[in-house]
Amino acid sequence: MIFKVLYQELASEVPVRENTHSLYIEASNERDVRYKLKDRGINIEFIQTLEGEQLAYEEQSEDYILETV
Repeated sequence: MIFKVLYQELASEVPVRENTHSLYIEASNERDVRYKLKDRGINIEFIQTLEGEQLAYEEQSEDYILETV
């Protein structure tokens, strides 16, 4: 499955919408996503499962780059 992760660059940073970044990652479930990203030191705000039309829409974005972890 493909997941969209919304996060802040620093784990100590207070979530502010203007500073939120996103990345796309392939994993089996949300727990696996968190495990793969635990060493990055980021503050994960939200993890969204992408499938079907949502995934197709995100793939059209110029920001869509599937992370390999």
